[in-house]
Amino acid sequence: MPRGRPIASVTLNRDEKNQLLSIARSRSLPHGIVRRAQIVLACADGEPNASIAKRMKLNPMTVGKWRRRYLQQGLQGLRDQLRPGRPRAHEDERVAEVINTALQSQPPNATHWSVRAMAEHTGISKSTVQRWFDLFGVQPHRQRHFKLSNDPFFIEKVRDIVGLYLNPPDHAVVLCVDEKSQIQALQRTQPMLPMGLGYVEGVTHDYVRHGTTTLFAALDVATGEVLAQCKRRHRHQEFLAFLRHIDASVPKNLDVHLIVDNYATHKHPKVKAWLARRPRYTLHYTPTYASWINQVERWFGLITQQAIRRGSFSNVKELTRKINEFVEHYNAHASPFAWVATADSILAKIERLCLCISGTRH
Repeated sequence: MPRGRPIASVTLNRDEKNQLLSIARSRSLPHGIVRRAQIVLACADGEPNASIAKRMKLNPMTVGKWRRRYLQQGLQGLRDQLRPGRPRAHEDERVAEVINTALQSQPPNATHWSVRAMAEHTGISKSTVQRWFDLFGVQPHRQRHFKLSNDPFFIEKVRDIVGLYLNPPDHAVVLCVDEKSQIQALQRTQPMLPMGLGYVEGVTHDYVRHGTTTLFAALDVATGEVLAQCKRRHRHQEFLAFLRHIDASVPKNLDVHLIVDNYATHKHPKVKAWLARRPRYTLHYTPTYASWINQVERWFGLITQQAIRRGSFSNVKELTRKINEFVEHYNAHASPFAWVATADSILAKIERLCLCISGTRH
C-alpha cells in the first residue's frame, strides 16, 4: 500500500523546456532562480523529490515547494514573492523633490549638493539621500568636460570624414594623421614598489625631467596599422619629413586621403606646395575643437595608457625605444577601430546637447 500523497507530475512542452534550459544554464541570473529551474527540469524527467534533494544537497520539502509553485504559476512561480516589511517612510513626491533639488539648484554656500548638505537641508538621513542618489544615478560631485565646435563648416566636415570611415573610396588608403607633442621622458626619483596581493603598484609623486619627444602617427583606417616616427620637434619641417615617410610606405598606385586637424604646421605653405605636386593626396581637416573625430586620437590614448604614463625613463632615447616597441607589437596584432556612428547620429547628438545647454539655468 503506497505511503503519503502521490507526487504531482510535471509535464513540459517544447517552449517551456527550452525556457527552463536557458535559465538553468545561465551564468548571469541569480543562483537561486537557476537552481529552481534545474529542480523543475529534474521533476519533469520523473525524478523523485528525495532523489533530487539528495543530489542537489537540498531539503526534500524545498524540492516539493518549487514543484508545486511551478505547477500553480509556471515560470513566474520561480521568482521570490514579495515579503511584508516596514512601510515606506517617504512618499514618491518627497523623493522627487530631493532629486529635483539636486538637479536644478545649488546650495547657498557651495557649487553643488553633497549627501550631507542635502540631508541637512531636507531633514532626511544621509544614508537615505545616498540611496536615492545611487538609485537615480545622481552624482553632483562629478563633472564631464566637453567643448562644442564653433567651426562654420562643422556639418560639411563631419559628413566628409564620417563618409571616409563608413564608405572609404576604392583604390585609396585613408590615414588619420596627427602628432602627440611634448611627450616627457620622466624618471621617478625612487624605484617603484611592485604590485602585490591586496595593494597596488607604488610610485613616487615626484620625478626628474630628461627631455621630450614628439610622436608623429598615421593610422590606417582599413587595417588599424600605424606608421609612426619620433622626432625632437613638431615644426613643418618634421611634418614634411613624416609625409615623405608616408609617401615611401604607401604603394604608388593608391590615392591617399589624410585626415588632419587645423594645427598651423599642417597648413604651412611648404606643406601645401609639397602636396600640390602630388595629386594623389587629399587633405580632410577636422572641425575645430573636434579632435574626437580623428581616430588616431584613440590610438594616442592607448599608447599613453599602456606604454608611456606609468613608465620611468632615464633619457629620451629610452622613451623612444619604448614607443617603437609598442608600435611594432601593436602592428603585429592590429585591427581597425569599429566606427559605427553616422553623420546624422552625430549631428542629432550635438543638437540634443545644444538644447540641453540652452535649457540649463545658472
